[in-house]
Amino acid sequence: MTERSAESEEPAAPGTEPTHPQEYISDLAFDQFNLSPSIRRAVAERGYLHPTPVQAKVFKPILEGRDLIVRSKTGTGKTAAFGLPLLEMATPGESQVEALVLCPTRELALQVAMEISDLGKHKGVRVAAIYGGASMKAQEEALQRGSAIVVGTPGRIYDHIRRRSLKLDACKHGVLDEADEMLSQGFFEEVTRILDCLPAGRQILLFSATVPPDIQNLITRYTRDPETFLLSGDVLTVEHIKHIRYDVSDAYPKPRNLIYILELEEPENAIVFCNTREDTGLVTAVLNRNGFDAELLNGDLPQKERERVMAKVKRGEVALMVATDIAARGIDISDLGYVINYSLPEDPAVYLHRVGRTGRIGKKGVAINLVSGRELNTLSALENRYGIVFEKRPMPTPEQAISLWTERHVREIREGASGTVYDGLLPLAGQIRQHPEADDLIAFLLKYFFAHHRMDRIQAAHLGEPVAPSGGRSKQARPSAGARGREKPSGERQKRKRATDPSATQTQAAGEGAESKTKIPPGSVRLWLNLGASDGFDQAGLKAALQGLEAPVASIARVDLRPTYSYLIVTEDSAPAFEALVGKSVGNKSLKLERAKRR
Repeated sequence: MTERSAESEEPAAPGTEPTHPQEYISDLAFDQFNLSPSIRRAVAERGYLHPTPVQAKVFKPILEGRDLIVRSKTGTGKTAAFGLPLLEMATPGESQVEALVLCPTRELALQVAMEISDLGKHKGVRVAAIYGGASMKAQEEALQRGSAIVVGTPGRIYDHIRRRSLKLDACKHGVLDEADEMLSQGFFEEVTRILDCLPAGRQILLFSATVPPDIQNLITRYTRDPETFLLSGDVLTVEHIKHIRYDVSDAYPKPRNLIYILELEEPENAIVFCNTREDTGLVTAVLNRNGFDAELLNGDLPQKERERVMAKVKRGEVALMVATDIAARGIDISDLGYVINYSLPEDPAVYLHRVGRTGRIGKKGVAINLVSGRELNTLSALENRYGIVFEKRPMPTPEQAISLWTERHVREIREGASGTVYDGLLPLAGQIRQHPEADDLIAFLLKYFFAHHRMDRIQAAHLGEPVAPSGGRSKQARPSAGARGREKPSGERQKRKRATDPSATQTQAAGEGAESKTKIPPGSVRLWLNLGASDGFDQAGLKAALQGLEAPVASIARVDLRPTYSYLIVTEDSAPAFEALVGKSVGNKSLKLERAKRR
C-alpha cells in the first residue's frame, strides 16, 4: 500500500490556533488538469478556478485506474474529487452502468447525483439517483432508460440488484463516499454484497474520514495495492469558527431562550441541532409561531417531505433548519453562516462534526450554544481536549428582544415602502385601525408583506439583481404560519399571471421586473414549462427530470426557476426536442411546454 500524507494527524494542542489553508486551496488551477472541453465548461460555469487539495491529488491516480483510500474531512470538495475523473472516463450517452457511488444517506446521495450531473451536463452523461423512500417503479424506469453513473444508498441499491433492475456487469468504478458513516449505520452487509457484484477488474475508491476495523476489512478484501492519501485523517479542526456560549435562563422556557438569542444574533441562515426528535418538533413549532422561517428535518419525516425541505433550503427559502444529527448527515448547505446547538451533544466529537458544517472551504462561521447545567461536562471536554475557546455572552432580556424584533421589522417595512406611492390608501389605513378586528387584519397584512418581500429578494438574488439590505439577514421577512402558508399567496399570484399569459415576464410585481430585461444569447430561445419549485425541484433536479425523459439537457444554458413554473434558455436547434416532450409524465404531472412569447 502506497501512503501519502498531506498533514499531521495529531489534533491541535489546547490553546493553539490550528491553521490548515492547504485543505481548502490548491496551488494548481483547473486548466492544468487537461479536462475535456465539455467538463471544463461546466467547471467554469460553477465559478471554480482552483481545485481543493483533495481534488488536485486524486485526479491523476483515479484516471490511471489506481485503487485509492482517501481520508479527507467533510467540506473539502470530495464529490468533485471523484466526480470529475469519473466524468472524464464516462462514455457520453452510455446506458450501461460504468460507475457506482454508494452514500450513507438519501440526502447525500441526491446531493452527489445532482453535483455530478451538473458537472457532466455538457458531455451528455446520464446520472441516476437511487435511494430509499422514493418510488421503486420510477427508479426502475430510470435504470431501464440507462445511466452511466448511478449514485445511491446501499439498501436501495441492493434491492435493485436483487430485482435485476440494476446490472453491474459493465461497471468499472466503485466509490464509497463517507464510508465510515455508512458502516456505522449498519450497512456493512449490504456494502459487501454490492461490492461482490462488481466485475473483478473494477476500480475501488474509498473516501472516509477515519479507518475503523470494518473499513480496514473492506480495504483488505476489495482493493488491490491501494494508494492512501491522508489529507486530514482524524483531525477535526475549527479554526474558522467562532464559538459563542449563552447560559440559558430558568426564568422562561428553553425555546423562549432560543428566540431571544435569534433576535440578538440575527443569523441569515442556520442549522439548529437538537438531540431528540421531540425537541425538533417543539422548536420548529415555536419558531414558526413566532414568525421565523423554520423547517423540520428528522427521521420521522417521509422522504417526499424531506426532499421538499431540502429543495427549499438549497433555494434559500428557509432561514432555519431544525434537525437531529442523523437526519442532517450528508447535508451540505453552501455559505451556511451559523450552527446553533439547542442542546449540546454528549459526545464532544459530535459537536465538532456539527459546527464543521459552517466555516467551509476556509470561510468563517459561527457556532451558538445554549448551555444548561448538565451540558457543562461537554463544554469542559471541548475546552480541554480541543482547545476551543467559548465567548460567553449574556442572555438578552425579554424587553431587549422585543425591542430588537420591532425595530427590525419596522426598518424592513420602511425599506419596502421607499419609492412606493401609497397616499391614497392612508384613509383606508385609518379606518382599519378603528375596526374591531384591526389587530387580526394588520397581522395578516404584515404576514403577507413579509412573505412576498422575502420571496422577491430571493428571486432578485437568483437573477443577479441588486438587493436592498434588510437588517443583515434574510430571515426578517418571516411569516408566522410556516412555510406552507408563505408559498400559497405567491403561488396564487403566479397562477393568475400565467392564466393571462404563461410567458408573461414583464410584470410589475417586485422581483419580476428584472426578468424581462434578461438577455437571451444569440441562437437561443426561451421555453416555458409547467414545473417549478412547488413541485419539489431545484435547478439541478429539474434538469435531472428532463434528462430522464431523454431531453438534450446539455443544450440548456440557464434555468430560471419560479414557484409554479420555469423558463429554460436552450439552443434554438434543440428546441424541437424539448417541444416533443409535451404530454409526457413527470411524477404525477403532465408536462406542458411552449416557446415564451415576447411582449
